[in-house]
Amino acid sequence: MCDNKNRNSDLSLLEDLLEHYQDIPGSLIAILQKAQEIYGYLPIDVIYHIAGRTGSTPAKVMGVATFYTQFRLQPIGKYLIMLCQGTACHVNGSERIEKAIEDILGIKDGETTADGLFTLKNVACLGCCSLSPAMMINEETYGTLTSDKVAAIIRELRKKAREEAL
Repeated sequence: MCDNKNRNSDLSLLEDLLEHYQDIPGSLIAILQKAQEIYGYLPIDVIYHIAGRTGSTPAKVMGVATFYTQFRLQPIGKYLIMLCQGTACHVNGSERIEKAIEDILGIKDGETTADGLFTLKNVACLGCCSLSPAMMINEETYGTLTSDKVAAIIRELRKKAREEAL
């Protein structure tokens, strides 16, 4: 299923959240969203803990977590690259952009670089068709992409990460 089974998350970080939602029916998605904000993803021990505290089964919680694409079961890199694969982006070369990202970073859709800096995720649509092909990196949108432009963006983010590490 996922390789984070043996992690020991600090489950005490969930206490205020679970207390807040304990008497609110239908709050599982909100709980999972907040838990993902806390941990950056949904570790398996967190899923089991949420199930136990909400009276759900782990299968139900996992079912919700895997049904909605907003949820992640693996940690992501510092920079989450969401590459649009919508119709406009596809027609305007998103496959070329994906290939450039894969070649530069050595990862494919859903993977994270070994240094933990970048995660690539293909998405159905970013809603900025006039900028196609487009991608978002964290909260920043980049449009009218070319392979060279993608390379420059990644170079700049690597430089920024190195500077922040000093």
